Amino acid sequence: MSAASAARFAGISLVNSSGGPTELASAARRAQDAGFASVWATEFYDRSATVALAAMAQATRTVELGSAIAYAFGRTPLVLAAEARDLDELSRGRLTLGLGTGTRRMQQDWHGLDGEHPAARMEELVPLLRRLWRLHEGAIDHDGRFYRLHVQPTAPPRAPLREAIPVYMAGVNARMIEAAGAVADGLVGHPLFTPEYVCEVVRPALARGAERAGRAAAPPLAGYLTCAVAPDRTEARAAAPAVIAFNSTVKTDRATHAVSGFEREADAIRAAWSERDFAAMTAAVSDEMIDAIALAGTPEEVRERFAERWEGVYERTLLWPPAFRGEEAVQAVLDAFGREA
Repeated sequence: MSAASAARFAGISLVNSSGGPTELASAARRAQDAGFASVWATEFYDRSATVALAAMAQATRTVELGSAIAYAFGRTPLVLAAEARDLDELSRGRLTLGLGTGTRRMQQDWHGLDGEHPAARMEELVPLLRRLWRLHEGAIDHDGRFYRLHVQPTAPPRAPLREAIPVYMAGVNARMIEAAGAVADGLVGHPLFTPEYVCEVVRPALARGAERAGRAAAPPLAGYLTCAVAPDRTEARAAAPAVIAFNSTVKTDRATHAVSGFEREADAIRAAWSERDFAAMTAAVSDEMIDAIALAGTPEEVRERFAERWEGVYERTLLWPPAFRGEEAVQAVLDAFGREA
């Protein structure tokens, strides 16, 4: 890789969904060695982002760490703040706490919540977390719309390593993105974002939220970018549609396709999903859709495509290998964009 290319990819990061804490820790260490700027852990019904981050923190020394994302409503504010405080201490100040709500159905069926007013709830939660990180300064008495919290420490709390742990919020539609612009330190962008959606919807919504809150500037964007790499181009191009199709089944994420021009494909994907026809789902993802949303191809192709379409779109680009391809997919991304590529 030339010096110019190395500089271009210097801010590239990895978001990893492949494996448990041991595998994620190993990948984080290799990403650090490859010169990646940061490594982010995911969360789902069978994996904890906070436990993964603890393992990653112990396995690394310099690379920045983040959650993309941890479920904000699956933990009480007190537990979430305590976990973040400990993770920041374990990582020696390298944590970015990325929080998301999940879909309304996930909130209802996974966490037993009503799923109502998620953006307003996040606008209350994030400032409350910041107060909890300053608990050593005094008691907290909070009676809000969504949270009731009264904490009178029985012993002097230890001061946190950092009182201002960065909090990024995930958002897809304009209302949640505005909430991030108002209260968060950054936005975690969805894997279905395109540069067009970022320009037409995301950046303006972040700016509106920042203006509403009286902030001097909109916060930065850390965006997912599905990245399927393989020496065999056909293999790489076959992996990306499965990720795109799965993400396109969520009704609330359809706004991205409306702006990016893929409503026809999204309709076909959802129709196939209703029949649980997974082959038809992936077949409905067009080549144009792959090229607009993801990076898929040989190492040379994905590097060239990144430079053509994605460079500068995000302040922090989070390359996301297809989880179903396991460790092989993660290593392919590290090899394609690492300092030795």
